Amino acid sequence: MREIVILSGKGGTGKTSLMGAFSHLASNFVACDLDVDAPDLHMLLHPVNEATQDFFSGHEAIIDPGRCTGCGLCADSCRFQAVDAAGAVFSVNPLMCEGCKVCVTFCPEGAIAFPERRCGNWHIAATRFGPLVHAQLFPGSENSGKLVALLRQKSREIAGSRDLELILCDGPPGIGCPVISSLSGATLAVLITEPTPSGVHDLKRVAALCRHFKMPAAVIINKSDLNLGVSNEIRSWCLHEGWTLAGEIPYDPAVTQAMVHGQALTEYLPSSAPVRIAVQNAWKRIESMGHDPKAV
Repeated sequence: MREIVILSGKGGTGKTSLMGAFSHLASNFVACDLDVDAPDLHMLLHPVNEATQDFFSGHEAIIDPGRCTGCGLCADSCRFQAVDAAGAVFSVNPLMCEGCKVCVTFCPEGAIAFPERRCGNWHIAATRFGPLVHAQLFPGSENSGKLVALLRQKSREIAGSRDLELILCDGPPGIGCPVISSLSGATLAVLITEPTPSGVHDLKRVAALCRHFKMPAAVIINKSDLNLGVSNEIRSWCLHEGWTLAGEIPYDPAVTQAMVHGQALTEYLPSSAPVRIAVQNAWKRIESMGHDPKAV
């Protein structure tokens, strides 16, 4: 079973737009949106959720007002200042609570419960292209890396049960914990960049991360004709560093119109459009690399 993860090193490079196009072009696959902090693949795929589950991670302190005597020991012990000491009965601010359990341990009345924290939801859905696994963390919630690992596990289970050959993942931006969780055990990383100083900078960061984890990777330059000098710089850098340049996608304002219509760009654009042709060629190259990562 192959698993291709699309990354960008930064937001706004067109990663999800290309993921939508690849979902249109791929076959016998399950899609997975790993950008759990700010998912948006559903805006293109229009999923119909078939199953929804709560995601729990960590714990939070909750003071029982019926048992609290207002002694103040919990407030004195909390280094995060999460305990609201206003009034005779104390309470915990869930946005400030770090789940360290100090207040629970030292409360003389045993008035503080410590349940698991509900951090979001994850879904198994159907789309016009095939199954989709996606999720949404609540604002400020933690352990996005853990949720990413859960989504990948569910994607593998679906692929195995339905005899699907490919897992295609829309990865999170950046190089942090959720990106590392996205890469673990994957077959190939596809790095989307743009010909700007920030695009080059963040491409090099995420490529270094892939190299650290010995992950095969290929590069796509999106909107490549907007700055030919920087595109040439990226092309030379890929050659020097040994990364395969899988494609160069020209700029086309019609791509925005495809998003407005809620369609993948390869659905919306005519077959003769240079952008559509470039994306199709890039996908053919990526698909062949996914079969043989040593070709990268």
